[in-house]
This record gives sequence, structure tokens and C-alpha cells, in this order.
Amino acid sequence: MKKILFSAMVLLLFSQVIAQEKESVSAIGNEADHFYLEKKYDAATANYLRVIDMSDFNSQKRNAAYNAACCLALQKKTDSAFVLLNSAIAYGYNNKLHLSTDSDLKILHQDAKWKKLLDEVPASKTLNDNPEKAHIITRDIHHFWEAYDLAAKDTANAKSIYKKYYFDKASDGMQDYMGLKVSSIDRFTKHIQSHPKLYTSIRENTLKVEVYKKEIQTGFKNLKAIYPEAKFPDVYFVIGAFTSGGTISSAGLLIGTNQMSDGIGVNTEELDFRAKLLMNKSKYIPNIVAHELIHFQQDHMKRDTITLGYAIKEGMADFIGELISGGTANEKIFDWAKGKEHQIWNDFKKDMYYNRSKNWIANYSTASKDSYPDLGYWIGYEICKSYYENKKDKQQAIYDMLHVRDYRKFLDDSKWEKKVKKY
Repeated sequence: MKKILFSAMVLLLFSQVIAQEKESVSAIGNEADHFYLEKKYDAATANYLRVIDMSDFNSQKRNAAYNAACCLALQKKTDSAFVLLNSAIAYGYNNKLHLSTDSDLKILHQDAKWKKLLDEVPASKTLNDNPEKAHIITRDIHHFWEAYDLAAKDTANAKSIYKKYYFDKASDGMQDYMGLKVSSIDRFTKHIQSHPKLYTSIRENTLKVEVYKKEIQTGFKNLKAIYPEAKFPDVYFVIGAFTSGGTISSAGLLIGTNQMSDGIGVNTEELDFRAKLLMNKSKYIPNIVAHELIHFQQDHMKRDTITLGYAIKEGMADFIGELISGGTANEKIFDWAKGKEHQIWNDFKKDMYYNRSKNWIANYSTASKDSYPDLGYWIGYEICKSYYENKKDKQQAIYDMLHVRDYRKFLDDSKWEKKVKKY
């Protein structure tokens, strides 16, 4: 089975909260995951099959097909499980190591079809340890603007135009981004059409990514210098639906460029208070890429559901990202927290050992001038910064952060609580 807790964590950490539509793909998928955790495999299978049928993106179909296969195997329905695994492979599944070791599929190992299935799984992309070999891919942005201009002349057929000229040409990274963060072409099209002033004014800034390539590559090299074990994925810049400024997948780092396109002349009057908080200036593009690059290194950290763990992972991405890029993409959060440090920490302590991260991360739906979202980023940043400052061996400190197994101990070792009392 895919790692549900980890997948849910990634969705929570790197996405911004959006209203769920009734019977949406994401809602059905979440219900399927819930049934799986309750060992109601028949119900879970039915929902995963619905996700396959309803999804616009191969990444959604791939994950749902694999999960359905696991549920079928657990029900000893081996022939059906093989059918779904072959579907997952057809949709792009290529994690042979996970497939071969997934305990949910153990019953299939004795079947003659198992070896043949493994042989048909394409080799997954080798992780790159050379920062100079990472590719920065911007073609999805250019495809978007081609589709945008055509859709503007034929609004009645906008969805089909975006599908043909944007989604059908999607890079691997865009496929993953859309499946993780946008959920459907309908949602995407509605977002674009409801913000004409915004999209009329951000084109130039979305095309500035080329300007920042050198800075992005410098950040990659800086990480190699302080963390020699680092891996350097490709970076994909896409236009999304204001649901995520950045996330990661096996394809690489995925950047929602339209949320990183604010600046002089940009018209944001169509955005509500929450959406304006999500909007960042294009000059922070190297910083958001650095943030996501650190998330890509966090596989060795313990997967936990306590709020403290979520905060440390996000704050760490900001802190080490700042070390390698010279800044953070979350300046708004850090500015708001000034003068409120003691109160924020006291409030956080009430939640930090419980699964209440929704109060501190990706909580834009409750944002107001008096209740700022994503303060978990600030808390995690301060804890990591304190840990780093207290370590004589700075390179070891970076390694320690990216291999945290005990978040409570890490907090104690950071001595942050002593520091916050001075505010």
C-alpha cells in the first residue's frame, strides 16, 4: 500500500486548504484511505476504482490503481490485484523497490505472474547527486500561455482548449503537481476564468523564471557543500490553481509559478485575504525552490503525526533553504510573528504532541489579520535555527536535522524553550 500517513502529510504540508467539492476525486480518495486504515478493503477498493474512473490525471489514476491492487490482494483476489497492478504500471508506476517489498502484496509473490510483473516495471529515475545536472524545466509555463490566449478567444470551450494545449502536453512534473494539488481540469479552468485581471497582469513575471536559473543552481551547489549526501531532482515550473506554491514528487520539485508572480503592476484585487497571503513576489522563486529542495532530502526523518514533527519539517525547509539561497519565501509569516513570539509558543505547546497540525500548517481557511496562518513554519524555523546555532560542527547539525528520529529530543537539544523565554 502507498504510505497513507506520509502522503497525507505531504498533501497537508505543501498544499493550501481549498474547499472540497461534493463527490470530488480528492474526497473519494480520502474516504478510500480511511476505509483502508479501518481494514474495510472492499469499500476501499470500490472508492479507489471510482477515483480511477473520475480522475483527469495519470498520477491520480496510478496511485488509485496501485492502492486498489493492494486492497484486492488483502482480500485474496489475486487475479484482480494483478489487473490493477498492470493498470498502475500503464499509468506510470515505477517504484520497483516498494512494489517488491510491500507486505500488502505478499500473497502475489507465489503466483507465476509475479516475476513477469516485476520485469515489466520500468526502471525508476536514478537520484542525481550532482547539482549541475539538475534540469530546470519551464515549458509548461509557455504551454499555459499558448492555451490561455486561445481560451480567451473562445471562452465557451476553455476547458477543452486547456486540455489540448496545456494538460495534454504536460511534463511529468506537471502531471504530478496537478494530481496532487489541483484535482481536476474543471477546477483549474474555473480558477483561471474567475481571475482575468490577475492573469492579464502576471504573464511577464511568470516568464522571469529564466532570470533566476543561476540563483537556483547556486543554491543547489551550496547545499552540496554543507550536505554532501544531497540529491538534486529536476525543477518543474507550472501554472496551477492557487492551491500550492510548491511541492515535491518522485519527478522532482514542483513550483506553482502563478503564486510566485507578484510585483509592480500585478492586479490582485480579485484575490481575497487568504489568497493574497498565498501570493509571493517573483524574486522569492530561488527561495521557494530551496525550500522544496530541502523537503526532497527528508526521507530519513521519522514519519510522525504529532504537530511538532510537522512544524520541524516545514521550518527546517525554511531554515536550511535560507542558508543555501540567502532568504526565505515566507517573509510575511516571519514579519507577523515579531513581537508575538511568547504567545505563539505558548499556544503551540497545547497542540505540539497531538495530531493537530491543521491548527498551524496550511490553515489558510481560518486566516485573518489577527490569526495568521502557517505559524508552524515559523516555530519549526526557530527550533532548527536554535539547534544549528548551538552546534559547533555546523555540517553535522545539518545532517542531524535531516535525520531526526525523535522530535521531542530534538526540541530539547535545540534549547529553543530557554531562548523563547527571553522574548
